[in-house]
Amino acid sequence: MVIFQKCLAFDVDYVNISEIIIFKGALMKKIAVVTDTNSGITQEEARELGVKLVPMPFIINDEICFEGIELTQEKFYEIQSSGTKISTSQPNINEIVELWEKLLKEYDEIVYIPMSSGLSKSCETAQGFANQFDGKVQVVDNKRVSITMKGSVVDAVNMVKDGKSAKQIKEYLEETALHSSIYLVVDTLKYLKQGGRVTPAAAAIATVLNIKPILQIQGGKLDTYAKVMNIKSAKMKMVEAIKKDIEGRFKAFANSGKICLAIAHSNNQNNAILFAEEIKKEFPNIELRYVDPLALSIATHTGPKVLALACFRTY
Repeated sequence: MVIFQKCLAFDVDYVNISEIIIFKGALMKKIAVVTDTNSGITQEEARELGVKLVPMPFIINDEICFEGIELTQEKFYEIQSSGTKISTSQPNINEIVELWEKLLKEYDEIVYIPMSSGLSKSCETAQGFANQFDGKVQVVDNKRVSITMKGSVVDAVNMVKDGKSAKQIKEYLEETALHSSIYLVVDTLKYLKQGGRVTPAAAAIATVLNIKPILQIQGGKLDTYAKVMNIKSAKMKMVEAIKKDIEGRFKAFANSGKICLAIAHSNNQNNAILFAEEIKKEFPNIELRYVDPLALSIATHTGPKVLALACFRTY
């Protein structure tokens, strides 16, 4: 028996189902998803997700160390606590281009999701080189970092499974790029002062008064959100901020179940786990997707003992 059905996807009225399967199989492209460790994704997680991971370079004592290879979370905080200066660097674009060329021998297209253009020039650099690949490499300016960027990478993987093209994935991730927020409380202004993000005078006053700043990351920019006197007040303020986002600019996504929560920390896992239990009670109907270490590119500027709460739209 021959079965027919309406098939809008192929712009025809009626086709045989067996022909749909063959036709769709012929059109499906093999797409590689590539990101970097600014997403907070580990080498092991990358293998599980099936994504290619570019390790970010850090400069320590004039030597380059790569995140997740020579530079582990434990090693990073050990070095940072010793007072040794740590600085971040862009990944080598030649090595990234070589990776693209290698992948295109196996895949038809590539979706590359680097760190937000608001925090690094690496996205803009990659976009320039991608022009050489005739549309086969789509560089996404997702304007996210750390746990929200990780959510975008997972979205890209799911969209590949749904048969979306690299261009469609790029368009979606850029369209929804600003549908995310991260709020984080910093234990000390020492590292923000070292990076020139606060003045020495402001840092000194905050230290004397025991003020803990809450920072926000929206659109890839790290800005001050509020100032509090203790961690309890900080957690309340972050919860309040997320509720305001969910009930305001993200309301439509929340109502359709397209919002997730996440917690990040810098060498502060026990407090992050406790905070997670509090968040589950505050937001019982919203998925708490991750309780992860903060990306080291952010921890370089914020230091240890950071606690962060984020929400982001999902596919």
